[in-house]
Amino acid sequence: MLLSIIIPTLNEEKNLKKLLQSLKKQKFKDYEIIISDNNSKDKTKSIAKKFKCRIVKGGLPAKARNNGAKLAKGDYLLFLDADVILPDNFLSKIISEFEEKYFEIASPYIKPLTNKLFIKFYHHIYNIWMYSMQKIDPYAPGFCILIKKSAFKQIKGFDETIKLAEDHALARKAFRNKIRYGILKSSKVLVSIRRFETEGTLRLLMIYLSAMLYRIFISEIRTNIFKYEFKHK
Repeated sequence: MLLSIIIPTLNEEKNLKKLLQSLKKQKFKDYEIIISDNNSKDKTKSIAKKFKCRIVKGGLPAKARNNGAKLAKGDYLLFLDADVILPDNFLSKIISEFEEKYFEIASPYIKPLTNKLFIKFYHHIYNIWMYSMQKIDPYAPGFCILIKKSAFKQIKGFDETIKLAEDHALARKAFRNKIRYGILKSSKVLVSIRRFETEGTLRLLMIYLSAMLYRIFISEIRTNIFKYEFKHK
């Protein structure tokens, strides 16, 4: 098996079905889906079973992703959040590009599921930022990271002691271990804006900016100083 798709969940019945439907429509079929569930109380697990996903014990994002990776059979790991949607032929495009460019870890550009101009502009700026930082201090948003399983094992996966930006910490750790990182340009992943709706746009942007500066000038974030509790879950 080439690809293991790992999706952390906690009460994701409203979003998971849309993601799994978009996966089912993909032309690329050489994959398994692992749902790393944190004791959901809704229909998340029944939806996962309906789509013949494997279900493992989850937790907070870093732990959930690591737990899924431990049981993955694929040579590549694709970490997705439950609230993203994959465009048609997304998997074929990004895997072909990943292999052609000899990447070992990569993330695609992102496109928000909204018509709100300010949020669309923010994501455009974020794409530019990811591109500009890829050879300096790379960023890999956790809602879509593709990585070779061998590289993931080499850097010992996600750091479960990190409270925020554990996804970017993974990319930084890979980069510092000479693991080839890059931006996938062949297709954009479609991301929800529920974090903006739940946290409030300005508050969320301030958290992201503060976290970025903290990581650049101080260290990885191992205390909950930014009061971000994953409320969107």
